[in-house]
Amino acid sequence: MSKIHYSDINIIYEDNHLLVAEKPVNIPSQQDRSGDKDILTLLKEYIKEKYNKPGNVYLGLVHRLDRPVGGVMVFAKTSKAASRLSEQIRTRQFGKKYLAVIHGIPPVKSNKNLVHYLIKDRHKNIVKVVDSGTEGAQKAILDYKVIGQSSGMALVEIDLHTGRPHQIRVQFAEIGHPLYGDQKYGYYLNQPGQQIALWSRSITLIHPTMRETMTFSSLPHSIYPWNLFDY
Repeated sequence: MSKIHYSDINIIYEDNHLLVAEKPVNIPSQQDRSGDKDILTLLKEYIKEKYNKPGNVYLGLVHRLDRPVGGVMVFAKTSKAASRLSEQIRTRQFGKKYLAVIHGIPPVKSNKNLVHYLIKDRHKNIVKVVDSGTEGAQKAILDYKVIGQSSGMALVEIDLHTGRPHQIRVQFAEIGHPLYGDQKYGYYLNQPGQQIALWSRSITLIHPTMRETMTFSSLPHSIYPWNLFDY
């Protein structure tokens, strides 16, 4: 993926304040130790070329997706937009929905709420579920519902209320339903080389200047295991 070009990125929406794009799987949200091209840098190149901008281009990263995860991401083209979007995230007005394929079929089809306390081991880059009183633990909350079943797996729609590192992956592994392809938290069920089935389905926000509620959506590509389900 290191040779990816900004023209390969699907631009979902753009105005003077927002840039919404579909992050391909397996590229970083921002520059990391790998040195591979990241979506933030690619979109800066896109803006620089499209608008013939000299010097450095401003583009604010207001949220992230794990490298293996694809789907909708929102970026701020002005510092004012970045500040207002960050405040929406802090006050949970920035709605994030995901799709995931999980191993096994949860027993209920109605909405279910998951609450865990998580702590990250930064040296090992792994997140663990701990007791609520553990020093440094962060509360993680999501709702989910099963919207499809096939081949011993379930398609779930997730409403993410907190944005903790690896949150969705850890919480579903904790209840015995790790994500398809998750090598870190579902290694005992997944095969090496499988692509994790987690997708940023939609983001709902209040436009930073127009104050209108807007929703931006994206669907996974029709490849296994996504093509087992209708969504």
